[in-house]
Formats: sequence, structure tokens, C-alpha cells
Amino acid sequence: MIVRVLASAVLVLAVASTAAHAADPRYPDWPCTQAKVPEISLAAVWAGPPLDDVQNRWKDDARISALVAKLAARKTPLDEAEKLVKEFLAGSAADKSANARLLFAGLFDTLNAQRSQVMNGLERVSRKQRDAADKIREETIQLQALQGATPRDEAKVEALSNELIWKTRIFEDRHKVVRFVCEVPTSIDQRLFALGRVIQQEME
Repeated sequence: MIVRVLASAVLVLAVASTAAHAADPRYPDWPCTQAKVPEISLAAVWAGPPLDDVQNRWKDDARISALVAKLAARKTPLDEAEKLVKEFLAGSAADKSANARLLFAGLFDTLNAQRSQVMNGLERVSRKQRDAADKIREETIQLQALQGATPRDEAKVEALSNELIWKTRIFEDRHKVVRFVCEVPTSIDQRLFALGRVIQQEME
């Protein structure tokens, strides 16, 4: 069992070391292989009329606020969200252009905020992982020392082995979650771009 524990600990430390070297030096806590882009650029997702005059006014319209919340929710499938945009703007008649701009302003603000929240969470977990890897490294050295001690204290060896098993399991589980969550900012970008394109098409 001890050999297996040490092998798992070494694997964890290798993963932690790889992640640290892969990080963008500008963002030392960023754990993803995808480059960190702190904010979505409006120009990258919107080629329609300027939004300067609408800004936060979308929050004052209950219908648009409710629709923004539904469209921004990841549980709403993208094809359903696109359909809701078309239905809403089709019924806007003379106010179509104004409502379209308000709707996109709301989506831009909301999805950018969602994205920032996800990215901040990833960096918090990254810091926890770095601390966990340091602890695992320390306890791996302690375990090796206990194994080589004469006389050998089997109770201490077993207790520390169990502690290492628990900590490496938590580390590995977090690592899997981080890899999954790293995809979320990109999916938010894609969602905003797709909905912005539909809104602009409906304005034409």
C-alpha cells in the first residue's frame, strides 16, 4: 500500500508542477491551458449599432431583464435561446431596434459577469491546489522518513499513509473539476457571440 500511496503522491506533484509551468506568467493563478482573456471585448461579439446610449437601461425593463436571465442561463439550450430572441424581437414592431440593443446590452453585461465569476473561482481553486500540493510534498517526505526509521513506527506510517491517500484523492478530484470548468469561459464567449449574431440578423 505504501508504494501505491507514494506513487499517487508523486503523480499529484507531477500534475501540480506541469500546471505551474503551463501558467501564463501574467496570471500565475490561472490553471487552464486556454489563454486567460479577462473580459470579452464588445467589438469581438457585436457589430451592430453602438450601445453607448442604452448601457444599464435594460435593467429598467422587466420583460428584457427576465429574458436576459433566461438567455444567459447555461441550462437554457442555445437553440432554445436563439428561438426566444427571434420570438421576442418579432413581436417588438416599431421598438425592435431599441429592444434589440437593450437585449444585447443586458446579455453582454450578464455573461461577462458570469464569466468573471467562473474565472475568479478557477483561480481560487488553483491557489488551493498549490497549497495542497505543498502539503502532499511535505507529507511524502515525512512518510519516506518514517519508512526508513529504525525501529519503524507502523501506527504512524499507517496514519500518514491514510492522510496522504485522502489528500491525493481530493487533489485529483479537484483537478478533474478544474479541467471541466476551464471550458466554461469559452462556452460563454460562444453563447454571447451566437446570440449577438441572431439579434443583429433580426434587426436587419
